[in-house]
Amino acid sequence: MPGAGKSPWTGLGTRPDNCCRTPAMTDFFMPCCTKKIDSRLGWLALLIFWAGAVFADGINLEKAEARLTPDGYVLSANFEIKLPPQVEDALRHNVTLYFVSELSLHRTRWYWPDSDIFVQQKTSKLSFNSLTRQFRISSGGGLYQSFATLPEALHLLGRQSTPPIDTALLGHSGDGYFSRLVKKSSRVGAKASMRLDIDQLPKPLQINAMTNDQWSVSSAEFHWEIKTEAPAETGRP
Repeated sequence: MPGAGKSPWTGLGTRPDNCCRTPAMTDFFMPCCTKKIDSRLGWLALLIFWAGAVFADGINLEKAEARLTPDGYVLSANFEIKLPPQVEDALRHNVTLYFVSELSLHRTRWYWPDSDIFVQQKTSKLSFNSLTRQFRISSGGGLYQSFATLPEALHLLGRQSTPPIDTALLGHSGDGYFSRLVKKSSRVGAKASMRLDIDQLPKPLQINAMTNDQWSVSSAEFHWEIKTEAPAETGRP
């Protein structure tokens, strides 16, 4: 156990009988409360539980889109990111967090496994400068962008997109019978996901992250189908 006053981040480097009907939509019975205040507290606890379920920490996909531009299709996704307390605490103690986003196009066929058309995996770094008290984001080894508050930084971090994808990649070559059959029987789909990469955490934290649910910060992988003749296809979870 660490000594008194010692920071937990030291060593990580820079890194009754009666019953009544309840006012619920479902039809069931439960014992009446002896006092109205008890009933109110019960409903309040239920509301708090529900609010906690809705606003849970982690990464949630708000919107995903495939937009047709003059230069090709552009995939974009808006993620809502809420860091669990333990993860935010690590960030504020100079541990850099690495987030990996993936946006992709693939061809789906009932007779064969899906084939990738385009895949973009991008790593973004989120860090905290304890001297300036600012949060910083860097993607692809580029310049840092600084933010005064964590929500501002997480808002930008959650906005992910691709460069234009050539529409020719979505087509098929060849005019033979088999090529026409392939084109007719296949569809184009898109995927979007984002996660915190615990493999890039400092070694002492990696061990803790593997057994601690607070470090399991990721979105579900979202799939949607694209009609290639349409100007834009938007998906919502």
